[in-house]
Amino acid sequence: MFIIYDLIFLIFALIYLPIYSFKGKFHHGFLRRLGFLPPDLNLDRPIWIHAVSVGEAVSIKGLVGELRKAYPHKKLVISTVTATGNKIAQGLVVNGDLLTYLPLDFSFIVSKVIKKINPSLFIIAETEIWPNLITCLHKQKVPIITVNGRISDSSYSGYRTIKFLIRPILKKVSKFCVQSDTDALRLRNLGVAKENIQVTGNVKFDINLNLEAGLGPKVLAGRNKLWLGLDDKLWVCGSTHANEEEIIIKAYKEILPSFPNLKLLLAPRHPERSRDIGRLVSENSFMPVFISNISGSCPTCINHPVFILDVMGELLDYYAAADIVFVGGSLVKTGGHNILEPASQKKPVVFGPYMFNFRDITRLFLENKAGIMARNADDLAVKIKEILGANLLAKQLVERAYELIISNKGATRKNIEVIKYLISN
Repeated sequence: MFIIYDLIFLIFALIYLPIYSFKGKFHHGFLRRLGFLPPDLNLDRPIWIHAVSVGEAVSIKGLVGELRKAYPHKKLVISTVTATGNKIAQGLVVNGDLLTYLPLDFSFIVSKVIKKINPSLFIIAETEIWPNLITCLHKQKVPIITVNGRISDSSYSGYRTIKFLIRPILKKVSKFCVQSDTDALRLRNLGVAKENIQVTGNVKFDINLNLEAGLGPKVLAGRNKLWLGLDDKLWVCGSTHANEEEIIIKAYKEILPSFPNLKLLLAPRHPERSRDIGRLVSENSFMPVFISNISGSCPTCINHPVFILDVMGELLDYYAAADIVFVGGSLVKTGGHNILEPASQKKPVVFGPYMFNFRDITRLFLENKAGIMARNADDLAVKIKEILGANLLAKQLVERAYELIISNKGATRKNIEVIKYLISN
């Protein structure tokens, strides 16, 4: 089987790597993907956690904390695929741990890396299937667990097409801890035994809640950085994607006549797009203000400013400073992003119709009237104006979302119990 998977991955690499190179995505960690690790590495049977990108790296924060409590003498290896995910994961490692990139899925590379790291357990955040990696780990008798697992609609469709190839790989995973009954059913249909699946819930609900009321220190810090006055309102649009900012700016133009003190902050999912967004803002007769360049001058004294968050790791701070939040990747067919983050900061949340990557969370929010869906620019403008113009509606959205998060906590604890069982056996 190694030969088959190597051939498949080679074909994929020959097609995709030139595109990857053209987009300038080769980063300093690419040698790690080729299997080059520090020569003096001595980790003493660490726990290896893989989180592909930003969302997964953020979601495992609680899990990492609980693992350190349960196994204080264990070192951790945390791997990512993307550079942005790697940057977020830097905050999760301590001295003695290894932060790296996942090796390319060629058998000779992953075999070399596994022997070098020699993990006692391999944890996959959400659901990533790397045939050679999983096969080599299984061959070395390393338990493999998926936490916060989910099978998206598109992935499920693809996996069913190649079920004859994917089924033997899935059988090598010791345990699937999944988010929902739907994910469990899909794994069963792909050939995973019922006893190897456990519905533990979504670890994204195990988020730190903002217990501050009103203008607490965290809120004031963000607002002061933007030079916002007491009468100013801040609309933060987080994790936006290409073609989405145009829709948001169109809606903003419709909102301003009714709420002239509303300020807009755009936080692109990929900060490298910030300059393009700046040009778009200028073309629409607004003044782009990049967060990285805010100094002692007063950005809100400029006529028609639009803030652009062009640095990583600060979005949650600006969610805290916001009066209302739109979560991006949802007005375009990207699949949406984590609406729990602004909800945890006690902010009313609006999102678009394309939230298929957060299917179950979105359903809960809509069923419990804890969030609002907007379908296009005109609808977005209407919904934002409704919330800004009705304090009671905003308060109800915040309270319902907060209660929803509290009632769904506990997935991390359940995952830790499964991990303890696997390590002890």
